[in-house]
Amino acid sequence: MPKKPLLEFTDRGIYCAQGKFYIDPWKSVDDAVITHAHADHAYFGHKQYLAHHLSREVMLYRLGEINLRTIEYGETVNKNGVQISMYPAGHVIGSAQIRVEYKGEVWVVSGDYKTEDDGISTPFEPVKCHHFISECTFGMPVYTWKPQAQIFADVNNWWRTNLQNGVATIVVGYSLGKAQRILQNLDLDNGKVYTHGVIENTNEALRRNGVILNPTERITFDSSKEEVRKGIILAPPSSVGTPWMRKFAPYSFGYCSGWMAIRGAKRRRAADRGIVLSDHADWNGLVSAIDATGCESVYLTHGYTASFSRYLNEIGFDAHEVHTLYGGEEEDAEASPQPSPEEREPKADMNDNASEVLSFGEDLGEATKEELS
Repeated sequence: MPKKPLLEFTDRGIYCAQGKFYIDPWKSVDDAVITHAHADHAYFGHKQYLAHHLSREVMLYRLGEINLRTIEYGETVNKNGVQISMYPAGHVIGSAQIRVEYKGEVWVVSGDYKTEDDGISTPFEPVKCHHFISECTFGMPVYTWKPQAQIFADVNNWWRTNLQNGVATIVVGYSLGKAQRILQNLDLDNGKVYTHGVIENTNEALRRNGVILNPTERITFDSSKEEVRKGIILAPPSSVGTPWMRKFAPYSFGYCSGWMAIRGAKRRRAADRGIVLSDHADWNGLVSAIDATGCESVYLTHGYTASFSRYLNEIGFDAHEVHTLYGGEEEDAEASPQPSPEEREPKADMNDNASEVLSFGEDLGEATKEELS
């Protein structure tokens, strides 16, 4: 009789029967281990959660008063003889790869990851394992990212040019991950950074967690339009085309996404500037990360799973395509006709208190009454 794998792919998520826990489950379970706080990996409704320490306040902001335990990178938790530990994924602040070991067998679940050090997330760290469960959001050779320093040199030059021309600058990016990465790489000699409430709510949660971010100012109903236009505005995808954004006209807005590498993506987003910036590994990053694990087999959960698994098999890996519900965040919006979580209506929790608890989309916070006016 064949040996049962330590981790299995089920209709609820990745399951460890020996340890009786799930990793990033998308249906309610008793025991959930979470790689990071994005909405397609951290769902509301589990009895208990385990995540990295730096995900704590964002998860509480998004999911409410959940039963949450947090640990540090390299710390070990034992569940029924199964050793669980977390290692940096480099995706966003607090993101982790989950290492699972039982009787010498080691599996690693990557969650989402990138291999370039962004200066704000703990840098990706390869973890040796027998079996590696990996994303491949950008698993095609066309996706090769420029160095971050070059991208932000262009962004800061564009901002300066807009200031000289009397045009406001708006940068659009996902509220957890890209927003903080952008913030930390702006040239603040140009001016102040103003934030949409959705992004500032996330910034405040991270600051409560001890994360040091550059200064920002929340845009409210009382904010001076002329003063805001002298700085730079960070906004989520949900703000594009809304009265909230239009009130800062004339403006130039840039959309940050890995999908901006695709011809036509900028036009579909109606952006003035497509900024190719992703919090996922590019083609070279994926291949190098998988190779660094020394794994015997690799399982691809979301992205270009079919073509990337064929490539890996051709170069000597034992690669398998699996189907999950991951990949629903903004990065995947251009690859699917479905709206991204930030563009969906916020879904209420069991108490129907959408202004306080985020279960899938983005909590609008103060934007509901003030910022969308």
